[in-house]
Amino acid sequence: MRSTHRRLAATAAGLVLVPVVLGGCGIGGDAEEEPATKPARAPAEEAAARSRERVQAYLDAMTAKDVAAGRSQLCALLHDSFDLGATGPNGDFADHFQVPEAAITDIRSGPSGQEVSVSVSVTSGKRTVARPLVFTVTRDGGDWCIAAEAPGGTSVASPTPKGIVPSPES
Repeated sequence: MRSTHRRLAATAAGLVLVPVVLGGCGIGGDAEEEPATKPARAPAEEAAARSRERVQAYLDAMTAKDVAAGRSQLCALLHDSFDLGATGPNGDFADHFQVPEAAITDIRSGPSGQEVSVSVSVTSGKRTVARPLVFTVTRDGGDWCIAAEAPGGTSVASPTPKGIVPSPES
């Protein structure tokens, strides 16, 4: 427990009482009463974990067709455009699309926040296709939120090992 003592401080207007908190050296309290502090996560680790949580919640909402849960993962700036297009013909929550499978494949730090790559299987009628997407997750005030969604794919071509010729399908 920390003790608060008042110390006199001189100012141009006269004397002012200033509270001073003493602690850490055993002055004014029992060190055993101080709560133990846990080491905080590293900022990069925290950002990756929060980004994964937000995107996974959005993917779960897509699979369950829970528009409100999906909207709650987005930054406030995106809410209006989400409301206009989420259930439209090409929206993530369109009635004619089913999402039987969605998985996070990578998380990286990007220029606008954490870039979370996902693979989403979408079924429409009898046809199923897998689509790569990239969600950008950032902090908005004190909370994490999805700031953007874009078609996925790698921006830099991966090197081909020597002696292997890529097939037309790769």
